Amino acid sequence: MTRILLADDHQILRYSLRVLLGKEGGIEVVGEAEDGRQAVDLARTLKPGIVIMDLQMPVLNGIEATRQILTENPTCKVIFLSMSSDPIVVRQAIQVGARAFVLKDCAYDQLIKAIEAVKKGEQYLSPKIVGVVLTDYMKQLESGEGLPPSVLTSRESEVLQLLAEGKTSKEIAGILGVSVKTVDTHRQNLMAKLDLHSIAELTKFAIKEGITSLDF
Repeated sequence: MTRILLADDHQILRYSLRVLLGKEGGIEVVGEAEDGRQAVDLARTLKPGIVIMDLQMPVLNGIEATRQILTENPTCKVIFLSMSSDPIVVRQAIQVGARAFVLKDCAYDQLIKAIEAVKKGEQYLSPKIVGVVLTDYMKQLESGEGLPPSVLTSRESEVLQLLAEGKTSKEIAGILGVSVKTVDTHRQNLMAKLDLHSIAELTKFAIKEGITSLDF
């Protein structure tokens, strides 16, 4: 039996996927998460074999949630299910260890193909995503650039997303279980690393890099 965790901030989508997947043999949906932090917590306790993960979620985005899940459980397989085919986020998803990337506007059978592929230890990309990946790769080759590593630490990415979502330092400290002083230090480090000088500029950067969409 393949144990699956659903992580998406849209309740209707989670319900629909649970119903559809429940009709498939050999699949059990063991939990649902409405934000990235809850996905990390549930993955820790439920230990699913597969996580179907949305990219854009509040509190903690899918990229960072995947990073944390795979750090704790490298054998877990993550399938991204997203509306976005932006080359930046597709590249980030692959770099962070996702085994499949399926667009939400694709047919349901593509998700099933992705599940079957990752169960076999293979990877799967929606046909549209294959084109995005190839185009992005060719641009990298033409420019002579490699894939740049993130300049931000995992915790800095978390703080950046929460700042962009309008959370105060006190609220962020409560969510992350750290002191307000620590949050302020992370904010100062973010501004220094990125050469940005206001929360507004940090927010624009977070949206541009796919860390948050603010569309929640």
